[in-house]
Amino acid sequence: MSSLTFARSAFPDGFTFGAATSAYQIEGHAHGGAGPTHWDSFAATPGNVVRAEDGARACDHYHRWESDLDLIRDAGFDSYRFSTSWARVLPEGRGAPNPEGLDFYDRLVDGMLERGIKPFATLYHWELPQPLADLGGWRNRDIADWFADFTTLIMGRIGDRVHAAAPINEPWCVGWLSHFMGLHAPGLRDIRATARAMHHVLLAHGRSIQAMRALGMDNLGAVMNFEYPFPADDSPEAAQAARTYDGYYNRWFLSGVLKKGYPADVLAGLGPHMPTGWQDDFDTIATPVDWLGVNYYTCKRIAPRPDQPWPHLEEVPGPLPKTAMDWEIYPDGLHHFLTWIHREFDSGLPIYVTENGMASYDELQDGAVPDPARIDYLNSHLGAVQRAIADGVPVAGYFIWSLMDNYEWALGYEKRFGLVHVDFDTLERTPKASWHALAKALRA
Repeated sequence: MSSLTFARSAFPDGFTFGAATSAYQIEGHAHGGAGPTHWDSFAATPGNVVRAEDGARACDHYHRWESDLDLIRDAGFDSYRFSTSWARVLPEGRGAPNPEGLDFYDRLVDGMLERGIKPFATLYHWELPQPLADLGGWRNRDIADWFADFTTLIMGRIGDRVHAAAPINEPWCVGWLSHFMGLHAPGLRDIRATARAMHHVLLAHGRSIQAMRALGMDNLGAVMNFEYPFPADDSPEAAQAARTYDGYYNRWFLSGVLKKGYPADVLAGLGPHMPTGWQDDFDTIATPVDWLGVNYYTCKRIAPRPDQPWPHLEEVPGPLPKTAMDWEIYPDGLHHFLTWIHREFDSGLPIYVTENGMASYDELQDGAVPDPARIDYLNSHLGAVQRAIADGVPVAGYFIWSLMDNYEWALGYEKRFGLVHVDFDTLERTPKASWHALAKALRA
């Protein structure tokens, strides 16, 4: 069996190792009184999701959470990054809470603490309650207040026991992927909707941080995703295209939270479509946080498309080895973003790698699941983390995506990111070779 090339002792004292999941991807949204989400509507629309699969059953974590937490404990992880479902807690998005939903997250957090696992909570991982989507969702400025109210409700219940919390997972996916590219719910391809969502997601982030501070909580962070953009060729046009991609993917959200402004090169495209008064929201958006979360998977090759509207670019295939997502494997990109964020934004904040991992074609073989490619991926990316720490970056932890195979959004159940194999017919869990390798490394 392949092994990991590091032991826990190779990282600083107190460095956190964890696994990550999200609510809709594992819980089973049909259970426990959860309300409808825009993901359910998106998946029920032909052509949006592979085989029209949804999260109604997922991994049935709602009923199997105790044995799933045992898998986290037995791997030697310090922490578990989980998310709460807004529609499970508030089926209408507002108004009367669902007692079963609140009780579920109460039990889940207590279960982590009983096993010595630190709870890292994310409040929103993409499953917007459908009644709020009907009111415009992320296009509607009121969502910032709706989200603050949800924050107060759920963290009023579990916030006294979570170790750390962040409002929103990957604002780029909430804003751009979902409203410009149309690949996630609500499935829009509309630049005006995009500009509003890109701003309101940060306004909601700031209001949520304020709501948690009002409850007396600390150790609050911002979790953003990053991709390294290579120009597709040596032309000035390709360099400009890659810079634009970097702007709306990597710089927009960090700049809002840490610099109280948006990149001028992105405003050149989004500016005419921004909501009235957006310039006045940065004091809220930039409400101070205690740490930053970096989600990193891959790089992209960006080619110019001057014949197309702004952003005048397209993604083209690259030469590096690829995962089952057809994503290039580029660990140097993780080192780049850790060092770049620390240097460019000069915040001094601890940085967690809040997601990193790969999908591979994992199959059960004689009761075991060999996944040597994932072990190689973890070795190379943890090596990038070690280099960043040696360069003086205050990296505080590393969370692997994902604990188990799950519902991979528009790609259904066929993309396996897990350390634990899930048979989606029987729901049986089988730890993969990577899980066993991690357990050995973390106990060494």
